[in-house]
Amino acid sequence: MTQVAYNERVTQRRTGGGCLFLVIVLSVLGIAYHLWERGTSVTPAGVTVSDGAGRYVALGDSYTASPGTGRPVGAPPGCDRSDNNYPSLLAAKLRPAEFVDASCGGATTEHLTGEQKTRDGTNAPQLDAIDGDTTLVTVGIGGNDVGFVGFANQCTTQVQTASPCRAQLTAGGRDQLAERIAAAAGRLGGILDQIHAKAPSARIVVVGYPTVLPDDDAGCWPVLPVGAGDVAYFRDSLKRLNTALQETAKEHEAGFADMSTASKGRDMCSAANRRWVEGPAPSVPAAPLHPNARGAEGMAEVIEKLLKLA
Repeated sequence: MTQVAYNERVTQRRTGGGCLFLVIVLSVLGIAYHLWERGTSVTPAGVTVSDGAGRYVALGDSYTASPGTGRPVGAPPGCDRSDNNYPSLLAAKLRPAEFVDASCGGATTEHLTGEQKTRDGTNAPQLDAIDGDTTLVTVGIGGNDVGFVGFANQCTTQVQTASPCRAQLTAGGRDQLAERIAAAAGRLGGILDQIHAKAPSARIVVVGYPTVLPDDDAGCWPVLPVGAGDVAYFRDSLKRLNTALQETAKEHEAGFADMSTASKGRDMCSAANRRWVEGPAPSVPAAPLHPNARGAEGMAEVIEKLLKLA
């Protein structure tokens, strides 16, 4: 799906927080992702598997890179990729002849076609990793395009029934998040067309975002100091984003991996031994409001099952 939470907005201009709405929430809490301890890159982005066939390229933001869940890998170090994110786990299952993880924390759709400057190095345009030999491409992007970080200060509240962010973002009968989601989907459509042109034989899978907030509008109050109205608004906006991603994938001849359904009941407010997404204070190694290792594994399984259905 960057942030004050993932503070990728700090690292680059429009980063929303790892990319997600949860990013939103994280931003809301004012938890700076840059305070989270990162490691140093130890291997190149491309990983070759000798006994397989095909070429798999992963594109995406921090929900793809999965910072903190494992050993940091790939260049530049500022992208915060983990060696057990869902692309790496999927590659271990598929065993392609070549695997390239071009994902980067804080990425927006702009960074698929343009360079992304991070706190430690510049990530090349992610589409540069795709060539005519590519046989599979996964794309997990869009959350940071919505740009929640700018509204972080207005979201926290001491009144559980308040909804300051919803009031601001829907003022005048105009839903700003809905507009940004529509714009992001439009950009993604053009990018999918470019991928088809660069890799005519590749199967493309757009990866949706997992469930971050529970159906209960109370959320995790007071651990998450976001009012019930805003919990509902952000949750519904994330659903809107996933729907837009799914529709865009269909319109541009790509598959869609539905992570929200698979992760229902595994949101940040669920039990520690069930959740796919961590809260503001992770109970296991992971970035705040981002997928943990269990979530990365679950996402890899969803994509693997989707590929087998073809």
